[in-house]
Amino acid sequence: MYDHDLVPGYTFKHIRVERRPVFDTRGAAVEGLHNVWIILDNPAEMNSYTTDTIKEVILAFRHASNDRAAVCAVFTGAGHKAFCSGGNTREYATRYAGHSGEYRQYMRLFNDMVSAILACDKPVICRVNGVRVGGGQEIGMACDFSIAADTARFGQVGPKHGSAPDGGATDFLHLYVGIEQAMLSCTTAAGLWSAHKAMRLGLLTEIAPVVKLDGAFIPNPLVETSRYLDDRGNIVYGESKTGDALAAGKALLAKATIDLGELDRAVDRLTTKLLMTFPDCSIKTIESMRKKKLEHWDKNKEQSRAWLSLNMMTEAKAGFRAFEAGGSREVDFVALRQRLAMGATWESSDLEGAIMPRPAS
Repeated sequence: MYDHDLVPGYTFKHIRVERRPVFDTRGAAVEGLHNVWIILDNPAEMNSYTTDTIKEVILAFRHASNDRAAVCAVFTGAGHKAFCSGGNTREYATRYAGHSGEYRQYMRLFNDMVSAILACDKPVICRVNGVRVGGGQEIGMACDFSIAADTARFGQVGPKHGSAPDGGATDFLHLYVGIEQAMLSCTTAAGLWSAHKAMRLGLLTEIAPVVKLDGAFIPNPLVETSRYLDDRGNIVYGESKTGDALAAGKALLAKATIDLGELDRAVDRLTTKLLMTFPDCSIKTIESMRKKKLEHWDKNKEQSRAWLSLNMMTEAKAGFRAFEAGGSREVDFVALRQRLAMGATWESSDLEGAIMPRPAS
């Protein structure tokens, strides 16, 4: 049998690729079969992806596709704080800000990463072990299933930091949660959804408890997990707590530990269900379902790439540099709009400097 890997024998340096057991219906590891785990391994920077990371993710998904003994590909991040926070803003600010042509080539790689997920010849499960935001949300939605820790949070931040969520969110998110919720998340970047809210909206397959107190799992104490209506008739199940309830939740969380065992067991249960199917029938069904995403992705990805590269000369250049500058990590949006209304241009030598956040004292 031929080796169809793009780079046979490649040693991964920026991510981890592991073969892990797949279990039968009795819970026994199946001999000769496994799942391929693709793990973003940059926990110090919330598992953000660099250029080198993206290259390896592309290779890893091709490797999983070609692995004859693989049942599923599981895409996740190291640690418990983040699946992925998106593109590495340090790299954006220092390498790509102001360099449109370079960012255009970077976006070719990013687009290929999303396409590699959507073209994987195995079912792809996103194991959401923490924050899934920005580009992390986009590559997560490219996966076929998402199983999340109930402490995970989800959302887009592009318009707050100088970008548009055109790496998949504007293509995929409305397919999960509907146009109104997708519009709100993509445009305002106002707050992140809890895993409970994401589950309620239809973004997730399952959520699992990971907060352990006195030896027992408890629901995320920062989120309202009982379903009721507020005084305006709105469902508040899954919303983040506020005020005294939030303070009490934080105090409780400080006493607890994080245990991802239930999350892993939920992933294993799904891979067992997929194991117990005809493989060609399953992947054909998945490929047919992926067409809904691909209809938007293939239509928009190249023009999105072109726009995002040009935007690196204006708003993205300012936004990513502001994020790395510290302080509020956001530009002065009011001052920016005022100056633009008076005719200022991005070529003006003082515009970017005038709207930068003040460094944290």
